[in-house]
Amino acid sequence: MDQLLSQLWAWADALLIFPFRLPHDALFGFLFGAFCLAMICVVLGEFTLSAAIRFNQGHLQRLKAEISQREALSVQAFEMGDRAGYKALNKQANDAWGRHFFTMAAYSAGILWPVPFALAWLHGRFAGVDFALAWPLTLLFGQTVGYPFVFIPLYILARIIFGHSRRFLPYFKGVQRRLDEN
Repeated sequence: MDQLLSQLWAWADALLIFPFRLPHDALFGFLFGAFCLAMICVVLGEFTLSAAIRFNQGHLQRLKAEISQREALSVQAFEMGDRAGYKALNKQANDAWGRHFFTMAAYSAGILWPVPFALAWLHGRFAGVDFALAWPLTLLFGQTVGYPFVFIPLYILARIIFGHSRRFLPYFKGVQRRLDEN
């Protein structure tokens, strides 16, 4: 089992380091490789999100139906002058909405799970590498920074690019439609 894990890790390491070695310039190679790694993190997180939404689709539909039902009943109670009924039904609708909101927030947080693994891999490969900064940035961050200073903005950029292109990608087109519905 240890040998299998070792071989799997060696294969993953070789796959992840490949984009870093493509360009001949070391700095550009790091930027290109880090961006590719960031995009892998984005895609893995998005696949996880889509699987979670598919798996819990029934739960989300029940929550949405409960919200609609409780809202409609609370409006009816208000129109009939039943203030206590209105407050109780409105509270139930708000509770259901809160459960739906926090379920979706948990999904959104779930898209970030690959990032710590990517940072751990980067640490193993680039822990001793420092990047010199230009003058105005040195006032804020010092003379040099490490790999997280480069990777995190590249991850944000990869997220933005993926977010704009998701509607055009075959699998993620349907995922975007389900997200819009929820």
